[in-house]
Amino acid sequence: MSDPLRHEEEWSVHISSIALVGAIAAFVLLLFAVVLVLVAYTPILDVFPGYRTSAERQHDELVQNVMRIDSLERRMSDMLTYNENIAMILEGRTPVVRTPINEGDTTRLDKTLVPPSEFDSLLRLQMEGDGDYSLARTLRSREQGGKLMFAAPVEGIITRHFSRNDNFLGVGIQSAPNSPITSIDDGAVVDVVTGGEQGTVVTVQHFNGFVSVYRNLSQVLVTKGQVLKSRQVIGYNAMRDNDSKSNPLVEVEIWTEGKAIDPENYIVF
Repeated sequence: MSDPLRHEEEWSVHISSIALVGAIAAFVLLLFAVVLVLVAYTPILDVFPGYRTSAERQHDELVQNVMRIDSLERRMSDMLTYNENIAMILEGRTPVVRTPINEGDTTRLDKTLVPPSEFDSLLRLQMEGDGDYSLARTLRSREQGGKLMFAAPVEGIITRHFSRNDNFLGVGIQSAPNSPITSIDDGAVVDVVTGGEQGTVVTVQHFNGFVSVYRNLSQVLVTKGQVLKSRQVIGYNAMRDNDSKSNPLVEVEIWTEGKAIDPENYIVF
């Protein structure tokens, strides 16, 4: 029989459902944080079967980087070959094709001359003969007072002059919006480059080794390999920036024998 006067301490804990849910959530968050730290700063995942180790991942990244470098080397080699062939064509020589040949542990290049196509032969006859596109005929017709002159590519005002010190190898012409840009003389389009910082760039090969370059164009109307007549429209000027919307800037360069010359000495703007 118990003594009613006996004094003893009794403990009781009351946990509500909300407190229980909160405690479980806090424990889950703490566990997630611990797992996240272990995964991020320790190689704990490497001990799990089927998981790729850090060494394997580094090996795969190294293989991918080597493949990218090899691809870049091939592209650079193709670009250099293309530029060399263009230079050879401009000099009147026959370009070559470089074919890599594997010989065991070594690789050599087989240089084969590119035979002229039927179109190329016809173009050479037109440019070298006495027809409408004859370079010799055009050269005689463009000589004035013993000095070779070209047609102005666009109507406008020269705002930037030729300067080797500033590495500006042409003239900058401010013209009205949507002004047509024309070829300074008869020739053939050798290159059309789009998507650059200077808009579309068109390069035209003329007689006697002269080359004209037109920068910051839009709505180009010519294609690579197309034969042009003097004053034939190449395209239209493009907007350079917000400050030149009223008068877009067109840059024109003239090259001969691999050197840039001042267009103002050969064109009356």
